[in-house]
Amino acid sequence: MTAVATPPVPSDFAAASRRLAGKTAVITGGTTGLGFAAARRFLAEGARVLVTGQDAGRVADAAALGPGATAVRADVRAVGDLDALAAHAREHFGAPPEGGVDVVFANAGVGGFATLEQADEAHFDQQFAVNVKGVYFTVQRLLPLLRPGASVILNASAVSTKGLAAASVYFATKAAVRSLARTLAAELAPRGVRVNAVSPGLVPTPFVGKMGLPEAALQGFADQITAAAPLGRLGTPEEIAAAVVFLASDESRYVTAQDLLVDGGWASV
Repeated sequence: MTAVATPPVPSDFAAASRRLAGKTAVITGGTTGLGFAAARRFLAEGARVLVTGQDAGRVADAAALGPGATAVRADVRAVGDLDALAAHAREHFGAPPEGGVDVVFANAGVGGFATLEQADEAHFDQQFAVNVKGVYFTVQRLLPLLRPGASVILNASAVSTKGLAAASVYFATKAAVRSLARTLAAELAPRGVRVNAVSPGLVPTPFVGKMGLPEAALQGFADQITAAAPLGRLGTPEEIAAAVVFLASDESRYVTAQDLLVDGGWASV
């Protein structure tokens, strides 16, 4: 995609206020894109962070984020990998009441486009396995480690409320994630655990390049979004990370079951 104009990065993006000091966090898909940006911001805010990824090289790079970071390889489609992730989190952060996990950002996701006629079983299964099954079982397997007051954040998408030809499977997975934020919020509230969704608009990251669209089609999609969004531009990973930090912090302690749209207004007007 061609570059788009963005405003200067606010100073608070660079000078974090340590709103997550003393907290522990698990971020799936944290070795690239939005997850990586969130991990960097969490560390700047004072958290200790465990990130996951599938590529061994990127996992090694993520582990070098700083002394408060560690990384493990995990495929969220495999419940066995999520069991291993939970065991690693228990080893690294402990378990309640003395230790445990304060924040889970279930961020790992995939996306792809195909018309109803073109879509095959593999296209359907891959996206639901990562975007829905992976999110659900990430939260389930980490649930015993969540401390009272913990925040669970699901990465949905602004597309969850929209319709677009050739995007039926991907958009449906994100609508399911939005639904999970509501139902899990209701179920986990008695434990003192909040569950919210963050819904980014289109943000230039490696994820976008893996959606299987030709460059011209991808640019057309980006142009369509920037033309329709009141702010008239795409977002940045740092802007999404700032929203995730808000949902992770005690500043949002009375916020649950919500969907925080970070899309320049695209889905709302």
